[in-house]
Amino acid sequence: MSNRLIKYIFLVSVFLLALSLSVGVVQSKTVGFSSTDTVFRASPVQEEAERYLSRYLKQYHFRRVVVNDSLSQEILRRYLDQLDESRTYFLASHVEAFERDLGKGLDNEFLNGKADSGFRIYNDFLKQAKRKMRFMIAQLDTARFDFRIKETLDIKRKDAEWPADQEELYELWRKEVKYQLLNLKYSGEESEEDPRKILGKRYKNRLSLLEQQTPEDAFRAYTYALTTSFDPHTNYFSPMDFENFQIDMSRSLEGIGAKLQMENEYTMVNEVIPGGPAFRSKLIKKGDRITGVGQGKQGEIVDIVGWRISDVVRLIRGKKGSVVRLKILPASQGNKGPSKIILIVRDEVKLEEQSAQKEIIDHNGTKIGVITIPAFYLDFEGQKQNKPDYKSTSRDVRKILGELKEEGVKGIVLDLRNNGGGALEEAVKLTGLFIREGPVVQIKNARGGIAVLRDQESDIGFRGPLAVLVNRYSASASEILAAAIQDYRRGLVMGGRTFGKGTVQSILKINRPFNFFYKNNNDLGQIKLTVAKFYRISGESTQHLGVEPDIVFPSLIDHEIVGEDTYSSSLPWDVIAPAGHSGASWIKDDDLTVLKERYVGRVNRDPLYAKYISDLGMLNSFRKKREVSLFEPDFKAEIERMQKLEEQWNKEDQPDLLLKQSAAIVADMANLSREKLDGSEAPSLQANGNRR
Repeated sequence: MSNRLIKYIFLVSVFLLALSLSVGVVQSKTVGFSSTDTVFRASPVQEEAERYLSRYLKQYHFRRVVVNDSLSQEILRRYLDQLDESRTYFLASHVEAFERDLGKGLDNEFLNGKADSGFRIYNDFLKQAKRKMRFMIAQLDTARFDFRIKETLDIKRKDAEWPADQEELYELWRKEVKYQLLNLKYSGEESEEDPRKILGKRYKNRLSLLEQQTPEDAFRAYTYALTTSFDPHTNYFSPMDFENFQIDMSRSLEGIGAKLQMENEYTMVNEVIPGGPAFRSKLIKKGDRITGVGQGKQGEIVDIVGWRISDVVRLIRGKKGSVVRLKILPASQGNKGPSKIILIVRDEVKLEEQSAQKEIIDHNGTKIGVITIPAFYLDFEGQKQNKPDYKSTSRDVRKILGELKEEGVKGIVLDLRNNGGGALEEAVKLTGLFIREGPVVQIKNARGGIAVLRDQESDIGFRGPLAVLVNRYSASASEILAAAIQDYRRGLVMGGRTFGKGTVQSILKINRPFNFFYKNNNDLGQIKLTVAKFYRISGESTQHLGVEPDIVFPSLIDHEIVGEDTYSSSLPWDVIAPAGHSGASWIKDDDLTVLKERYVGRVNRDPLYAKYISDLGMLNSFRKKREVSLFEPDFKAEIERMQKLEEQWNKEDQPDLLLKQSAAIVADMANLSREKLDGSEAPSLQANGNRR
């Protein structure tokens, strides 16, 4: 081969590689954009990733989605909801144009590795978002706000009509500025600075962030809408996103001990890590939205709405022992407010606080053991090396059961509230401590194959009365254990309906085949795919509907914003064939009726429980409100009422009423079943199947 030809091939390959890595930014001459507006376009690498994404979703995802106009419309609807959930950016005319021009073509673009429509919508979104920020900055500079006028702002606009014209949009923006000024005044954020100046800085910061957007942001937003149209737990990570995600999330555990994710423009707490400073503080919950971050006890709160998740994590994490202040919209109040400022001292996650813990509650002379399990943990490396003292949930609980029996407990409460899951193997082994050997959970893959995971050990760790306490945050492995205990009728499930996360995800690396041009750059990112579903031994899935308790406790958790069924693309609940099982049925219908009657009679005589129910009713009324008053006296009164409730139920000395009632019910079970306490077996009979 001649030197000239070699040089020519080298120059062509460099040109193609540069083209493939193009950032996709052009100065727009499109109608509707000013000459200074930057218009993003997908790069060749992003389009190639889109083609592989299409292939992986069609081949490996559990849900066999038909790629047609129906999917196209679903992606468009989800994308618009994601970019503009509050209906305060796009006009009705924008949406009509999107539906007319793009509504039936996204599926074809998806198959062909194109993202032109996604970028077009994002460009329009950026234009409107910048216009909104400039308008709001101008309002703070020039407008006079009269807080004595009785007007309201619609804060539940997810299902509202799109604004008809720019005048209607301006009115929404004006009211939003007024609302945020009031919220700032009464959020507890102490500052001597004028609220207008504080808010003005935040708006200018947000405008600056919008000006710094890149094609990667547009591609990230569009692919998120695309993948979550298959199901809410399927996501795509570009190579840079996945690396940052892994690094930032692992380091964030050294900060406050919380995993974060983006939900529309907001940073949301996806998981509070057991043993971390956030977990120990009890001040932050799954589902809370973080809107601001301040350093130290006096540092200015920086508005982080619209920030990239990696940038938020970098702001929150810091040296052990340092203080970070978070401004949050609590999930308990439907993320509607009032905002509150919490202070957390950064620290490492304490592994010992992730472990199962015990306590004893004495109910009228009957000792009941409580075992709190924050997560299903397993030292995989220690197990692999066959270390005699490796940590696992089932090993720790077995030891605790022995200690509780020596202390004379008559029944056990397994507290799985806020337990988001963990090692599936441990959920199976833990179930096995309370039943004889048998099936615990079924797993169905995308091809219809079914595997049954069984408890292989016949010895039982505890034979007495048992209850499993759950809430809306109990998910995955927690639901598997609760469902098995319920299906065997081995014990009672108490509390609130569980989360309903009954799916299995796998992370696949997307690699392009080796070739001359990409030999040093064959990584196209990672895709997290839903590949299987969990099923109870009764044949019912835990997906979507979760586990319904035998005895329901009223909960402070807002079921309208927390739970698998709140995701519109959630995989459905369904049924397969039951797994054959037999065992001692501890829970008889007549006994359950008596236990419910005693529980109702007891709480009706408890003034503290009555106060709890009253406060819950007030909280639910607030959550259901579609509008917030901008009349300052009314706004102030409602804010103070909600803050008082939050403070009361977050006190360190606040009694755990639901745990107290769980122990009382188990004590009632012991009194109804004394013949079982000597270790004798109950009659062996088939456990009930379907319970719905």
